[in-house]
Amino acid sequence: MSEIDDTPRSYSGALLGAIAAALVLALGGLIWSYSLSGKLSTQQVDLADAKQQNVKLAAELRETDARLKVATDELGKSLGLTQKEMDARASEIIRREQAQEANSKRLESAQQQTAQQVSAVSTEVSGVKTDVGGVKTDLSKTQSDLANAVSQLTSMKGDLSNHSSLIARNHDELETLRHKGDRNYYEFTLSKGQKKPVGTVSLELKKADAKKSRFTITVYSDDKQYEKKDRNLNEPLQFYSGKDPMLYEIVVNSVSGKNTVTGYLTTPKNAPVPPTVQ
Repeated sequence: MSEIDDTPRSYSGALLGAIAAALVLALGGLIWSYSLSGKLSTQQVDLADAKQQNVKLAAELRETDARLKVATDELGKSLGLTQKEMDARASEIIRREQAQEANSKRLESAQQQTAQQVSAVSTEVSGVKTDVGGVKTDLSKTQSDLANAVSQLTSMKGDLSNHSSLIARNHDELETLRHKGDRNYYEFTLSKGQKKPVGTVSLELKKADAKKSRFTITVYSDDKQYEKKDRNLNEPLQFYSGKDPMLYEIVVNSVSGKNTVTGYLTTPKNAPVPPTVQ
């Protein structure tokens, strides 16, 4: 009998547990439903308020449109314009405003480009000034170097007068004299027995002695001949040439054997020049 009595009691405990769980779930569902219902009510209230606001705004917009139409009609009547003409006027005003805005933007862009160009030109001018400064410095150095080089040249008296001349003893010194720019210079190489044009005159080597560094040449100028006999190296050999006689000079720098001499002819800056030099 005790076993039979315990079985119904176990079933009764389980049933009570299930009923309690169902009550808890039902209570939770009820609370959730109440909360959801409250939120839904709030949203419905907000939606109703929004609809009322939209209705109010729509009414105000209709009222504004009506007033604007009345004002437009009155303006058109006072100006004697039709609605089509007023629309055309409005379109023209809008077009002008858009054109002015576009012009303003173009002007602003042009001003920016001009400013950039001015800045670029200023930079270039600064660069040119720097270059000019550098050129001046180089020119001053060149002039100083030339003055130093000229001061190292040898000055000798010519064979016709007491006039002293700076002479070049080689090609480099001759280039220094050329840079002075106060006379014309013509380099030559003469072979024995050959009459050779040099500048506006002709020269002929008659004799050469390398051991003694002496030579003899003949100068042909203005249908005249001048013999410079048994002369020394680097000696200014002078003669006059031209309709208005000008002092010419010949300097021989080297003698090679018995057949060749090299040197240069120098003439005043305003002396005639050969056609091939012009």
